[in-house]
Amino acid sequence: MKSNIKNVAVVGTGVIGTGWIIRFLAHNKKVIAFDKDLKLKKRIIAEIKRTWPYVKKLFNKKKLNLKNFIYVTSVEEALKEADFIQECASENYKIKTKLMNVIGNYAKPNAIISSSSSGLLPTRIYSKCKNPARTMIAHPFNPVYMCPGVEIVPGKKTKSKFLNVANKFYKSISMNPIMVKKELPGYLSDRLQEALWREALHIVNEGYATTKDLDRAIEDGPGLRWSLMGTFLTFHLAGGKAGMKHMLEQFGPALKLPWTKLKAPKLSKKLSSRVIIGTRKQAKGKSVEQLSKIRDEYLVKLQKLRKKYEDKIRK
Repeated sequence: MKSNIKNVAVVGTGVIGTGWIIRFLAHNKKVIAFDKDLKLKKRIIAEIKRTWPYVKKLFNKKKLNLKNFIYVTSVEEALKEADFIQECASENYKIKTKLMNVIGNYAKPNAIISSSSSGLLPTRIYSKCKNPARTMIAHPFNPVYMCPGVEIVPGKKTKSKFLNVANKFYKSISMNPIMVKKELPGYLSDRLQEALWREALHIVNEGYATTKDLDRAIEDGPGLRWSLMGTFLTFHLAGGKAGMKHMLEQFGPALKLPWTKLKAPKLSKKLSSRVIIGTRKQAKGKSVEQLSKIRDEYLVKLQKLRKKYEDKIRK
């Protein structure tokens, strides 16, 4: 899908911001990145070059055009030509609210402002932003340059015409937007991930399993199915010929059993130590960069394989 948006500003160049930059560049967008420290430019370029072999394979791109990447230390300069603004500052209401006030003042009147927040409410984030009708959340998944999912969350003052433009824009950069009907803390995926994360911490904390055991429980079980069908369709198949109807009749009563705790455990020194040491052992001496390369190579091949099968289900 094509989009008329060509000039994109990225405000904040951490892991998520850099991921957006890479994805935008892969789709021939002119990217103007803002951060306070000029020294960060070298790190960003190094990450672009590191990831490009995988990005090139995923999106069938031939060349990397770094002329489309501009780095500035002035937010005003970053925003003056931007048609679309992707904000990637720290996950903090005070920081984001203050920043959105600045962005709203410098942005073009109809430039869309989209925050990469992982769970904050857009109405509160944009409470001091000029023209909040054009504001929203676009929550991506790490690594942004690989994962196609993005949750679009409107605030109470967001207008549908801007949501439609954003939807079209994200599709133009090979993403699959999930249009959340109204704002809620944590949005969709993070609420699901948080529930799983809390249960995992309880199990480790109480000594039932190691971090490796729990990762394998997902990797070799539900994780294999979820990458194609997700939770509901997976359970639909578990119900046999009657599908979800039988699934609910058969396993519905189990929802009343005290299997889960959901309330987060206290992150004590003992629990933290178990999680840190456990994941360190799982890494087998490999650095984060080495593991990232393995993950990216896998994600390229997985998405190409998944494409062959998801079309049979979704179309």
